[in-house]
Order: sequence, then structure tokens, then C-alpha cells
Amino acid sequence: MKFVIVFACFLALAFADVPVTVKEVNEVNPDSFKYEWATSDGSNVQQDGVLKDEHTILVKGSYEYVSKEGKVVKVTYTADENGYKPVIIQQ
Repeated sequence: MKFVIVFACFLALAFADVPVTVKEVNEVNPDSFKYEWATSDGSNVQQDGVLKDEHTILVKGSYEYVSKEGKVVKVTYTADENGYKPVIIQQ
């Protein structure tokens, strides 16, 4: 009986549609940072920042995913002392 339960669990995991991280990069320095990751479902994130002065970090980046409708959505952005400025592109 235990074998059947364990087998059923492994079978469920094998057919589960769960994205897996396929790439991950992290870099943190005293005056800058950078990270990126990607998953098996096509989602990805990239961001880097640099210290402008003791109160301001300049950040730029993007993220991309596939919507429920099957369309690729990509957002690129910058963030600085003037706020967050995204640009959304749907393909």
C-alpha cells in the first residue's frame, strides 16, 4: 500500500505543470547590484542598479511572461529620483 501512495505522489509530480528556475544570477556590490532569473515557462526578470549618491539608486530592468491568453507581455522600466517609469509591450 505504501508503494502505491509513493508511486502516486511521484506520478503527480511528473505531470505537474510547475515552472522550474533555469537561470539565476545575483551580484551585489557596495555601489551597485544586478540580478536576473528565468523559468521554464518563459518568464524572466532582469534588473540592475547603481548608487547615484547617498540617497538615490538608479535602477533599470525588465520582466517578461506569457499571459493567460498566450500573449507575451514585456515590461521595461527605469526608476530614479523622478519615480518609476514602466513601458509595457504586448506581443
